[in-house]
Amino acid sequence: MRTTTATCALFLAIAPSVAQKSRPHHRIAKTVATPLSSHDCGHNLTLHLSSPDPTQGSLLLLELRSSTQPVTEIKATWDSREIPFWQEAKPEEKSPDVWRALLGIDLELKPETYQLTLAAKTESAEEISCSATIDVKEGKFATESLKVAPNFVEPNPEQLARAEAERQRLRAIFATLTPERLWDGRFHYPLTGVTTGGNFGKRRILNGKPGSPHSGVDFPAPSGTPVYAPQRGRVVLAEPLYFSGNTVILDHGLGLYTLYAHFESISVQPGDLVDTGALLGKVGATGRVTGPHLHWGATVNRARTNPLQLISVLGASAQ
Repeated sequence: MRTTTATCALFLAIAPSVAQKSRPHHRIAKTVATPLSSHDCGHNLTLHLSSPDPTQGSLLLLELRSSTQPVTEIKATWDSREIPFWQEAKPEEKSPDVWRALLGIDLELKPETYQLTLAAKTESAEEISCSATIDVKEGKFATESLKVAPNFVEPNPEQLARAEAERQRLRAIFATLTPERLWDGRFHYPLTGVTTGGNFGKRRILNGKPGSPHSGVDFPAPSGTPVYAPQRGRVVLAEPLYFSGNTVILDHGLGLYTLYAHFESISVQPGDLVDTGALLGKVGATGRVTGPHLHWGATVNRARTNPLQLISVLGASAQ
């Protein structure tokens, strides 16, 4: 079947588990480590940032390392938001005292310098404060003008009311912070054999009217193509929405959510705890789209980020 590029006019503002079908096992590929820039916090603590030049819509991995006594507690804020850390040792590290966190830079965050503040407590109850500045640069996003059916840009009052209610509901979901990390290991692509997608951040002008920036990545795929969970998570939404059609949202914990839109059919229910590779549904063309494709989005601490960076920052699978 020939696959064409489809248009997605998706908006994003900011129970018991069941057995799921899984895709065939794929060998894990080696990934190239992302360069880290370092900031000395004193007291033998070093804060590492995965990118020295973050842009709008990007994802940072933060690491706090102690070369002496272990850290027992961390509280951090950035852009008036709490940044939750987790403790996890890499196999090659002899010391387990490495704390990590994901920092999402929203797609429309104003490019300027922001301060990250961090307070740590050591095993001996010593309190250590640390701060670092993060210079956010403007993202380079394309602009596209399209002529589409009037209903794409002129919803009726009933449709507008429904869309606004759904927008507020999504904002409430993404503002909920699950205190535990549900994902375990590397993130995978949601489609087997498809590793390239586009349109993230694209500004669309529909029938002469500017629309919201595209907050996810579109993967071209025929209707009926299986879509798999890229990592372990809990289903917090699985239903049709006005803009995004049949939609699934996974909560991966610690403020990380992934969204899957325009499904032909959905294979999970709210409350399901799904493992990596679980079948979420099948590609379709429901909602405000011009053709079948998968829209994949990622929200980190309420910030809309490029989901492909989950692959580059947290690891990829071989396809």
